[in-house]
Amino acid sequence: MDLFAALSDLVLPGACAGCGAERVPLRFGVCAVCAAALTALTPFAAAPVPPPPGMPPCTAIGAYGGPLRGALLAYKERGRHRLARPLGVLLAGSIARAALRGGGGPGRPLLIVPVPSTARAVRERHGDHMARLTAHAVRRLRETGWQASVCQPLRALPRPDSATLDAPGRAKAAESSLTIRPARIRVLRRRMTMEGTLIVVDDIVTTGATLAAVAARLEEVNMQVTGAATLAATRLRRAGVTRKGELRRMSRQGSKVPVSGWPTGRDSGASAR
Repeated sequence: MDLFAALSDLVLPGACAGCGAERVPLRFGVCAVCAAALTALTPFAAAPVPPPPGMPPCTAIGAYGGPLRGALLAYKERGRHRLARPLGVLLAGSIARAALRGGGGPGRPLLIVPVPSTARAVRERHGDHMARLTAHAVRRLRETGWQASVCQPLRALPRPDSATLDAPGRAKAAESSLTIRPARIRVLRRRMTMEGTLIVVDDIVTTGATLAAVAARLEEVNMQVTGAATLAATRLRRAGVTRKGELRRMSRQGSKVPVSGWPTGRDSGASAR
């Protein structure tokens, strides 16, 4: 497999997922510059302005731009599934920070609910991109001592492209497209305890409509959402973090999950099923 990967690099060089630089070997995720930028990201509180009613407190790992945007698009839309592992590591940091904000910690059960993808999105992307990311995030969290598990109690029905909708339209579409899977809710209730932490995860938060809709659906069946975690955020508001000193303090406190090690070298095992 090593020889095959090396030969593939020579014959089929690709582009950096972060900036598009040419001739980055296929077994490499991003160029060294983008790797450094992605590794330096630290979780912070983020919210749209204004946040929709019912949106849980949200944590993101970075703004939707630069190498993070490039890597996300390459993973979601261009089939670069090897990026699932490093992006999952970043998501783990965001999840851990969200759990800590909500009073959780490594010693308490942590249940993670990914925002479901529609059947069409799953077909077009050759798999559920959030389920794949969440699986890698859970592995990373467990490696660092968290009692993390994942459950998918919701199903997404077909809905309009959110890019064509305004904020009220997104909220209505998100709420109407989510349905409960009763059997999985029963499993979810058995696995949760009064001291557990429930975090909803998505790749990007824009208006917050989807996160609010997921939280509302779960609360309908008496599942209280502690917070939300995403990789990227647009229209950011860094709640309570307005000075460089405060940003440095948050970075030092961290998320209890190291997010270093973005693969500029071999990305073995990063492609998830």
